[in-house]
Amino acid sequence: MGLLDGKRLLITGVITDASLAFHAAKIAQEQGAQVVLTGFGRMRLVERIAQRLPQPAPVVELDVSDQGQLNSLAERISEHLGDEPRLDGVLHSIGFAPPGALGEGAFLNASWEDVATTIQVSAYSLKSLAMACKPLMGPGSSIVGMDFDNRQAWPAYDWMGVAKSTLESVTRYLARDLGPDGIRVNLVAAGPVRTMAARSIPGFAAFEDAWDGRAPLGWDVADPTPVAKTVCALLSDWLPATTGSMVWADGGFHAVGV
Repeated sequence: MGLLDGKRLLITGVITDASLAFHAAKIAQEQGAQVVLTGFGRMRLVERIAQRLPQPAPVVELDVSDQGQLNSLAERISEHLGDEPRLDGVLHSIGFAPPGALGEGAFLNASWEDVATTIQVSAYSLKSLAMACKPLMGPGSSIVGMDFDNRQAWPAYDWMGVAKSTLESVTRYLARDLGPDGIRVNLVAAGPVRTMAARSIPGFAAFEDAWDGRAPLGWDVADPTPVAKTVCALLSDWLPATTGSMVWADGGFHAVGV
């Protein structure tokens, strides 16, 4: 019996088979879940990637900045969820910052337009996605967001770091407001993993170089499995009283000093 037997999950943020979201979907299926993916932009690419899962998954289009697509999301997902559609879990693995919001000098010089885009897509979208999916969710449902612990300033992360801090606050308020409906909302703070999103961050190699030597358990930037397993644990029924929390999957890096 799998950890997620009978669960119906929506997984966002799959771009390639290196994406953290792809590996979360893969492990979720291996643990018994039915998965629906969302894609943005390069839909045909996401559809091809979906065929590489243990069970090929349907893909629906979702631009989290398009209110029309958000308004129709529950209906479009329902087509793939059987006669009594429901969602037991949602993974928010969405983030974007324009080039002007990342890298040396970006924090002081980024335009408000770039900052606004970063915060809308990377943080506000968690609330947008939660409300779009809420008609299909109920007691025991779980929403999980992907985070990068931003309690300190990181090199080159700049306005994406600010967006991650915002995401953490959004999570706490969502947990407060959705808790009475029995819906949990949590984040997984992942260590650095080589994904397409990570490669878009200037100076990402600095994260890689620091992590393995400092994390007590060590860290492999080429292995997304520990992060994906943590996501699946939060999507399961095994943390029924955990909400508004950030769960680290970083080898313990966050817990030790220099």
